[in-house]
Amino acid sequence: MKKKLIIIGGGAAGFFAAINAAELHPTLEVQILEGSAKVLQKVKVSGGGRCNVTHACFTPSELVEFYPRGKKELRGPFHQFMTGDTMEWFENRGIPLKIEDDNRMFPESNSSQTIIDCFLESSTNAGVILKTSTRVDSIKKENERFIVKTNSEEFIADYVLVASGSNTKVWNMMQDLGHSIIQPVPSLFTFNIKDDRLQDIPGISVPKASVKVLNSKLAEQGPLLITHWGLSGPGILKLSAWGALELNKKDYQFEIEVNWLSKKQEVILDYLKSEKKKQAKKQVVLRSVFEEVPKRLWEKFVIAAEIPMDSQWAQLNNKQLENLANQLTKSIFKVNGKSTFKDEFVTAGGIDLKEINFKRFESKLHKNLFFAGEVLNIDAVTGGFNFQNAWTSAWIVANSIETN
Repeated sequence: MKKKLIIIGGGAAGFFAAINAAELHPTLEVQILEGSAKVLQKVKVSGGGRCNVTHACFTPSELVEFYPRGKKELRGPFHQFMTGDTMEWFENRGIPLKIEDDNRMFPESNSSQTIIDCFLESSTNAGVILKTSTRVDSIKKENERFIVKTNSEEFIADYVLVASGSNTKVWNMMQDLGHSIIQPVPSLFTFNIKDDRLQDIPGISVPKASVKVLNSKLAEQGPLLITHWGLSGPGILKLSAWGALELNKKDYQFEIEVNWLSKKQEVILDYLKSEKKKQAKKQVVLRSVFEEVPKRLWEKFVIAAEIPMDSQWAQLNNKQLENLANQLTKSIFKVNGKSTFKDEFVTAGGIDLKEINFKRFESKLHKNLFFAGEVLNIDAVTGGFNFQNAWTSAWIVANSIETN
């Protein structure tokens, strides 16, 4: 009699595990149960619709540093299946990946549909059965097998892989099976800020800013983007991931200090003093003297430094120069709430990692119950890392199933 693997969740981890398991074990019956009508929705929107498949970081000890939760546990798994293996897997299926300047990796086609088509085609060719609009209502273990009840039918499985992402209902079912759940909190989000310095200039960005949360150890560096609501960009998203639990406790009410140039205040002040001599007759507001700071943002800093719009450099006193240096290197902003980062909605929280055998991504409580992707209490900063966790965990699960 054919052994059966039921996969709960038709997302990145679910499909990757299904394809690899079906190809590795031709006698295994593999079924994906997806609650909604469509599959791979997160893959579709990731990276602005281009699918940020992984990240060009090829050393496990370096790669784990991008995971606020899961850092210790993923080191071993990354030695088994890593970013280079992901590249090879897709290339073998006719999908070459390219590395962009910030080391994010995308399909050369620049379209997430390429990845979706690959998964749908590969799963069909491998004999995977896909059932959409099939919502799992309960999972029970009886005599070494699993009974999975859905809104439409009942399945009996030898192996179950839970790859349902941040799904409270499924987490509750796992609690019924004895697993502990770390309560979820948002992990990748942007900061809501109302401040004159950021008004009416959405889309303006700086390449390398330093941001720190006041009265906290949280600090990050990276590009910043001004939005209609406040601040976003990799620098903010990284900070939100590392600060997920702490900022949740603060109820997203806190202050940040931004150094827009990532240089010391004294260095910037000295530079401004030298510009005062060089540009003596020129109007301060007309041109940013730092190529990293766009003109419209420079104007905002000049106004905030209480420098009149018609002032020439020669007219600036030391206090005004100091104010301007402070705006550039020590801008304080009051954060009042958050907005979810639409491309990668990620939560910190999930199945407690202490209850997982990471050599197999298997439950320590129930043999043949496996987990992959974000259903676990693992999350990463933005840049393709959450997908790499999905590929690695799913590949290890597929290789851990013993069909003999």
